[in-house]
Amino acid sequence: GVFSAWVLWSQADDRSFGQPGHFRWREAVWHLRSPVLAALFQQLAQPGRLQPLDLVEVLDWTAAALERVDRAAFFARFNTGEAVPYFYEPFLEAFDPALRKDLGVWYTPTEVVRAMVARVDTALKQDLGISDGLAAENVVVLDPCCGTGAYLAEVLRRIAANLEGQGLGALAGARVKAAATQRVFGFEIMPAPFVVAHLQVGLTLQELDAPLADDGNERAGVFLTNALTGWEPHTNKPLPFPELEEERDRAERVKQDKPILVILGNPPYNGFAGLAVDEERILSHAYRSTRRVRKPEGQGLNDLYVRFFRMAERRIAEKTGQGVVCFISNYSWLDGLSFTGMRERFLQVFDAIRIDCLNGDVRKGGKTPDGEPDGSVFTVGGQSVGIQVGTAIATLVRKKNHKPVGAVDLRQLWGPAQAKREELLETAEATPEQVTTPLVPSLPLGLPFVQTDVSEDYFQWPALPELFPKSFPGVKTSRDGFLVDVDLDRLRARVADYFDSKLSHEQIAQRYPGVMKKTARFDARAVRDCLLKRGGPNEAGFVRFAYRPFDNRWLYWEAETKLLDEKRADYKPHVFAGNLSLSSAQHLRKGAKESQAYTTEYMGSLHLIERGALMFPILLCDESITNPNGQAHRPNLSIAAQNYLTALDASVEDLFHHVLAVLHDPAYREANAGALRMGWPRIPLPGWPNGEAESAAGELV
Repeated sequence: GVFSAWVLWSQADDRSFGQPGHFRWREAVWHLRSPVLAALFQQLAQPGRLQPLDLVEVLDWTAAALERVDRAAFFARFNTGEAVPYFYEPFLEAFDPALRKDLGVWYTPTEVVRAMVARVDTALKQDLGISDGLAAENVVVLDPCCGTGAYLAEVLRRIAANLEGQGLGALAGARVKAAATQRVFGFEIMPAPFVVAHLQVGLTLQELDAPLADDGNERAGVFLTNALTGWEPHTNKPLPFPELEEERDRAERVKQDKPILVILGNPPYNGFAGLAVDEERILSHAYRSTRRVRKPEGQGLNDLYVRFFRMAERRIAEKTGQGVVCFISNYSWLDGLSFTGMRERFLQVFDAIRIDCLNGDVRKGGKTPDGEPDGSVFTVGGQSVGIQVGTAIATLVRKKNHKPVGAVDLRQLWGPAQAKREELLETAEATPEQVTTPLVPSLPLGLPFVQTDVSEDYFQWPALPELFPKSFPGVKTSRDGFLVDVDLDRLRARVADYFDSKLSHEQIAQRYPGVMKKTARFDARAVRDCLLKRGGPNEAGFVRFAYRPFDNRWLYWEAETKLLDEKRADYKPHVFAGNLSLSSAQHLRKGAKESQAYTTEYMGSLHLIERGALMFPILLCDESITNPNGQAHRPNLSIAAQNYLTALDASVEDLFHHVLAVLHDPAYREANAGALRMGWPRIPLPGWPNGEAESAAGELV
């Protein structure tokens, strides 16, 4: 607030308070245009609030520091708009980095903002037939997470550019100012960027020769509000200041009454527990149910940006009935299994879906498919940012005469961050046909919006569980440092100490802190007391353990208590000498290159090859079978697989090794890389399920 007031004071022609050339923070409220901002500043600047916090002297220092600024030099750069985000970004990083991370707040590079605004303007003209684009007086624009106002400022510049050459003269400036106050809106939930957004919009209007009136009766359409609530009429609770109530009411009039035609911006990337009111939380419910596509899996729909997509989609498709949504966001929704319902709905409610997949995923190593560096567009000047995931720009168009879209227009951008930003800007006004490739999303794969590698006959092949129906999660120890070891003698010694009643809990905790650490699921003392009461360790519990690929260790497997986090008692009977098990995951991480399978005859870890992988034994222990020679076993085969092998005169071992060979085949993995991320691997079997078995017999590996 002080900084904004100083800027406005510095640029005012009439310095009507204080001595000319001297800025006084106590009177800063005179220059703050937003009523709610002025009210907040006035309340917070009272001596009774500042003196107990020893802030009066700090504010005096602030004013003195601002007095020493070379205003001519500062404003020469400040007017470019660059100083606004550079003031805000380092401030929030220093002031409250945790809050910044929680809300997922990151400055959007100028090239990205300009490209997205140009893309929206072009869509209005070409798709909706609005010849003036953003300059049309009936086009209401909203940035629901406006931050420092970068998108709003660029929209105003675009409006001014569209009005050039129309012979409007001074009326053009009036049109731009009318847009800023009546139909170009921004919502922001954090006070600091809200302040800067007002400042940036005001400065942009000055730059465009359309300044707000000095009497304070005009303000930009930027409101301090939660963009995800208040869209339907409801009873509001009273707020402490009338200015806050007025701010809320004006924001809700925009939400409920304005015919919003454009929603654009950079939604927050992370969830924030403090915002999860019921009205907001239920936004993603529309994406949790599906019609034809597979049900969503995982927790991705809990991400905050998904709620912004739903808010925008609902407002444009269901209320206005036409319009454009343009967001840059986490790109996980393009093909993630959590977002199948979201993609299905977009295909139903929009007439055009255009995706600029910007990649740049640091978590995947930041590499292109050719192994070259792949930067995030948010990395500017070599400085990395908190956005670690890949990103994408989605432009979603809804026409008045709506027809569901059957294909997605996709463009992939790889390489250095600066090159991506330049390409976005250079092609911002290109037609979709010039820069994108049509993609028909595959229903069996969950309607992904990116190219997915899959063989032509892939979905004709049986999935792994259709061959081996019985599978088990691996053992989860959670206390590896105590229960697992490469040396059996060391493991026995630790377990012997643990079962030694002469050693107190404190002594065990001092020697082996991991096994005595209490957690929500593990009462360490109660578990040890229970096992000591039972007696010594179970000698049969020292078993070989497939800990990681090619890393076999020893495990102490304890059947009682929660000493083992998840002991998998139903899995253990099927682990015996000579019985191989295949470890395989239902889907791999994006970008994973390793094989989707590993085989072992030992007890397998839950994390043997991939989080969530399951163990598929060749044989199952079956107590219902009477076998005088010992344990009775039966093949772990589906009826279809059993019939297939019978026709080929082949064994379950033959099939098992065929599956293993296929899953380790680099050509198979490359040809079906996309499908392998979406579900259980499917296995090519000649003549499956009961076709030309005789000719297939010689082809089975």
